[in-house]
Amino acid sequence: MAFDNLSDRMQMAMRRVTGKGRLTEKDIEEMMREVRLSLLEADVNYKVVRSFTKEVKEQAMGERILKGLNPGQQVVKIVNDELKKIMGEETVGLTINAVGITKYMMVGLQGAGKTTTAGKLAMFLRNKNNMKPLLVALDIYRPAAVEQLKTLGAQLNVDVFEMGTSEKPINIIKRAMDFAVSNGNNLVIANTAGRLHIDEAMMQELVDVKEFLKPEEVLLTLDAMTGQDAVTVASSFNDTLGVTGAILTKLDGDTRGGAALSLRQVTNIPIKLM
Repeated sequence: MAFDNLSDRMQMAMRRVTGKGRLTEKDIEEMMREVRLSLLEADVNYKVVRSFTKEVKEQAMGERILKGLNPGQQVVKIVNDELKKIMGEETVGLTINAVGITKYMMVGLQGAGKTTTAGKLAMFLRNKNNMKPLLVALDIYRPAAVEQLKTLGAQLNVDVFEMGTSEKPINIIKRAMDFAVSNGNNLVIANTAGRLHIDEAMMQELVDVKEFLKPEEVLLTLDAMTGQDAVTVASSFNDTLGVTGAILTKLDGDTRGGAALSLRQVTNIPIKLM
């Protein structure tokens, strides 16, 4: 998993201070150098690394720590608390309407795993919350995306609404909502188009869909393997659409995990699912 390597490195850094009856400023300096390198190698945003190490160092250098009992354990607690702050100290769950239709809009770049994630999300909420999901195919630029969503729907026994690739996404989502009402779906997951990079036309299309749909969640699918670039992508989508949560994919294929540690701190977007 993405955090295993980082976790191992951090634990090695912590060993410099744990078990010592007294700590010196040199001990803490050496530990912080290891921590800083661990975070940078994990591709954590350098601004996040800088503020994190500054905060930990200031607290760890305090007289209460240097002259207190079990100073190593206290330093470990400081590091742990600061990491929790970076990740967001409280879990933020998905918003689900008690009545009516809950609407989610899936956004993200091409190749992040958005379509597959939409299917997983539908299955997850059907099993966990007994919902009746409808997947909506709004990616009209990639014929394979519509077929992929239809295949996923058939495999998962989940309803899929599609109108091929010739209709505009705004028209498709309007018809899809009518279908959801008549078909008794209480969860609509709109799978929007991604591009290889963010462009104006793509964003305007997403804005139009959002204004009509008024989704409870705008969920950004992010490939964890993109590291710090994930923060840049998240900021762009967030500035235009007001992203409510991120879903991180491909964490099993990455040894770094820096995207996860940077995302909340830099963009304030909570990670809702991995």
